[in-house]
Amino acid sequence: TVALLATGIAMALGVTMGLIAGFYGGKVDTLVSRLIDIVLSLPILLLALGLAAACSLSRSGCLGGLIRPGIVLVSYIIGLFTWPYLARIVRGQVLSLREKEFVEAARSQGARNRRIIFREILPNVVAPIIVYTTLIIPNNILFEAALSFLGVGVDPSTPSWGRMLAEAGGGIFTVAWWMMLFPGLFLFITTLAFNLVGDGLRDALDPRTAR
Repeated sequence: TVALLATGIAMALGVTMGLIAGFYGGKVDTLVSRLIDIVLSLPILLLALGLAAACSLSRSGCLGGLIRPGIVLVSYIIGLFTWPYLARIVRGQVLSLREKEFVEAARSQGARNRRIIFREILPNVVAPIIVYTTLIIPNNILFEAALSFLGVGVDPSTPSWGRMLAEAGGGIFTVAWWMMLFPGLFLFITTLAFNLVGDGLRDALDPRTAR
């Protein structure tokens, strides 16, 4: 659940910023690109730990109670740090598409920028967006498991494989080995499954990669 919510947040931010940067170019592209570089240069895990811990100090959460501790908080934190990867991919695709003949034809017919972006360019970048989205879901699953393993993930009442691994690491696994084996096994199987789905979608949506 956390991975899907976080991926949705990252996709919304990444696609929006990538479209804006790639289509308008110039100073807008420079500003967005520098913002992406700044986010990518941050120590993601340390900042995520700090934000999760700070927003979990009270029940009111952060931003005046807008973001409360729990699944939504962890999803926001993960999405906040994973959108730049998708934004770079979308930006690169848009930079190559905005000079194509069909875009120039739309401009010659008087189409506005908003129509060109949403009716001409966006449909042509849906395939790489879908593929990369399925590939970052397993990374977000592992991200949530890492936060829960360190004690700042989802609420203890919510089941989490990362928290299960943490609870089994206190010596319990020496007498109850299954408490560490099965959470780790299902975490591995789930991430592997999403990676295989992403590879399959890439081959299906871009037949050139299957040659």
